[in-house]
Amino acid sequence: MTASAPAGPSFLVPPGPTTRPTLEGTFGMSASTHWIATATMQSVLERGGNAFDAAAAGAFVLHVVEPHLNGPGGDVTAVLATGEDPTPRVLMGQGPAPAGATIEHYRSEGLDRVPGTGALAAAVPFAVDAWLLLLAEHGTWELADVLEHAIDGAENGHPVLERVCAQIATVSETFTEHWPSSATLWMPDGRPPTPGALLRNPEYAAVLRDLVAAGEGIGADGQEGRVARIEVARTRWRTGPVAQAIADFLRTPHRHSDGADHAGVMTLEDLAAASACFEPAATASFRGVTVAKTGPWGQGAALLQALRHLDGLEDDRLDPSTERGAHTILETLKLVLADRDTHFGDGSVALDDLLSEEYLAARRALVTDTASREFRPGLLGDASPVHPPLRTDDDHAASSGGAAATAHGSGEPTVRATGEARGDTCHLDVVDRWGNIISATPSGGWLQSSPAIPGLGFCLGTRLQMMWLDEALPSALRPGARPRTTLTPTLVLRAGEPVLACGSPGGDQQDQWQLLFLLRVLVGGLSLQEAIDAPALHTLSAPSSFWPRTWSPGSAVLEDRIGEDVIAGLEARGHRVTRAGDWSLGRLSAVMRDPDTGVLRAAANSRGAQGYAAGR
Repeated sequence: MTASAPAGPSFLVPPGPTTRPTLEGTFGMSASTHWIATATMQSVLERGGNAFDAAAAGAFVLHVVEPHLNGPGGDVTAVLATGEDPTPRVLMGQGPAPAGATIEHYRSEGLDRVPGTGALAAAVPFAVDAWLLLLAEHGTWELADVLEHAIDGAENGHPVLERVCAQIATVSETFTEHWPSSATLWMPDGRPPTPGALLRNPEYAAVLRDLVAAGEGIGADGQEGRVARIEVARTRWRTGPVAQAIADFLRTPHRHSDGADHAGVMTLEDLAAASACFEPAATASFRGVTVAKTGPWGQGAALLQALRHLDGLEDDRLDPSTERGAHTILETLKLVLADRDTHFGDGSVALDDLLSEEYLAARRALVTDTASREFRPGLLGDASPVHPPLRTDDDHAASSGGAAATAHGSGEPTVRATGEARGDTCHLDVVDRWGNIISATPSGGWLQSSPAIPGLGFCLGTRLQMMWLDEALPSALRPGARPRTTLTPTLVLRAGEPVLACGSPGGDQQDQWQLLFLLRVLVGGLSLQEAIDAPALHTLSAPSSFWPRTWSPGSAVLEDRIGEDVIAGLEARGHRVTRAGDWSLGRLSAVMRDPDTGVLRAAANSRGAQGYAAGR
C-alpha cells in the first residue's frame, strides 16, 4: 500500500465482492458505528468545523443513539494528529479507580472478582471530560453548537435500534426488580420500547444544556473566550449537580452481578480530583509504517506486539483467509494476549522489552503447526510471571452454582444464560481537508451496566471489572490506577505523516479484528472496504476482560465465509472452532488520507446494517 492508494491484492485468496464502495473525496470523511453519528460528523465538517469538532459532536450523539454500547458515565480513548503537528497523541479518557476501591474493601464485601455490573465496577467517568478537553485544545466550535445534535436527539427522540430494544428486554427483569430508576428511564410505559419507536432522554438533554449554560457570559468572543467557556463546563461536570447526584445515589446499595446488593464507593472528591489528559502514543514499526496506539496501561500495545511478531514472517503466512495464515495469526494472538494479561497495567510496563527483537524471536519460536491450548506469557527479567486465574465457563458455573454460561458474545452486547450482562462499544473515525485526523473508541456506561442515576439520564460504567483482586498482578485493583481497558483505536503513519485511522468495538476482539484489517490493507493491498468485509476470526484462548473473566483454551471463532477447507484445516491442527455465521464478527470503520494528493477515503462495517461512512 502506498499513501495514495492501495496496491493490487497480493494475498493468495483474492477479496470477494464488497458490500459497499470505499468512499473517496477531498473535503472530509466520517465513519462510525451508527449512521446518525456519521451524518452528524459529516454535517459538522460541511459547516466549517474540523475533525475534532465533528468527532465530539458525533460522540455525544452516540451517547443518545447507542446507549446500550456507551454513555456519558463511561470512558473513551482516542489517537489523533493535527494538520500542524503530525505527531500522534492519545486522548486519555479512561478514568481511574476511586479512592475507596481497594482490594480489602471488595474482599470484605465477599467478592473474589470485581463485579461485572453495579457501581463497585465503576471507574471515575471520563468520557464527557475527555471530549470537552479535545474541543478546548483542538476544536473550533462553541460547545452549544457541538452539543446541538445530541440535545435534539435526546429531547425530540430518535428511532430506537432493534438491538437497544432487545438489550432492554433482556435486562427488564433486573430493571423492574432491582433497578427501578432504570425501568423508569428505559421502560417508561412499563415495557421495553419497540424497534423504530421514538426514544427520548430529556434528563440527559437537560444535563447537556446545563453544561452549555455554565459557560454563558464567560470570556469574550474568539478562541480564548471559547476555551474559557468549555473549561467552565468541564469544571461543572466534575463538581456540579451531576457529580453530586452520582455521589448521593451510590450510597444506597443495589444489585450487582454477583447476586448481592452493594453500595458504591465513588465520592465527590473522586469526581472532582481527576480529569482527562493527553499523552504520547505508544508506537511500533511494521512493513514501512508506524502504528500508534494507547500505552500498555490499556490493551493497545498488544496490537503493536502482534504486528512486530508477524513482521518477521513471510507474506504468505499473514493472509487471514488461508488455513496457514489463520493458524499463524491465532497462535500469535494467544501469545500476545497472554502477555497482555500477565504484564500490562497502569504502572511500569517494559514495553521496549516486549517489542525487542530478541524477545519476539523467542516468542515466534513457540508457534508450531498445531494449536496450543496453553496460557504462555513470556518471561521479562528474572522473576517468573504471575498470571491471572484461568477459569472456564464450566468452572464459573460450578463455583457459582449456576448453569454454564453461553459462548462469549462479540460485536453487540451479550447477556449470558445466567443473566450476567455484558456490553460492547462504539467507534468513530474522522479526517478533514486540513489534515486533522482522529480515531476514537467510546464505551462504558451501557444502560445495562448499573442503575440509572435519577435526573441524569445515564448510569456509570463498569470498567473496573478489568482489574483483579490480586496484589501480585500489574492490573490489580488500586485506588487511582486506571483499569487495563480494552478500548484501542489505531492511527497509522507513513514517513511521519498520518495516513489511516481505524478501530472497532468488540472488547477483547478489538485488536484481533484490527490486526486482520491492517494485514489485509498493509500487506495484502486490499481497499478499506474489502478489508472490512473480508471474513473475520478471533481467539477466546485468553481470560476475558469482562466478568466473570473466563477463558476457552484453544477456542477459535470464525465466520463461516472463510470456507470449509480453512475451517477443516484449522480443526485438524487442533483448534476448537466455533462457527459464528457468515456476517457476525467485527464492526470496523476507517478513514484514510494521502498527504501528497489530498485524496481522502472512508469505509464502514456493514454487519448489522448499522455502521456507515460518509464524505465528499
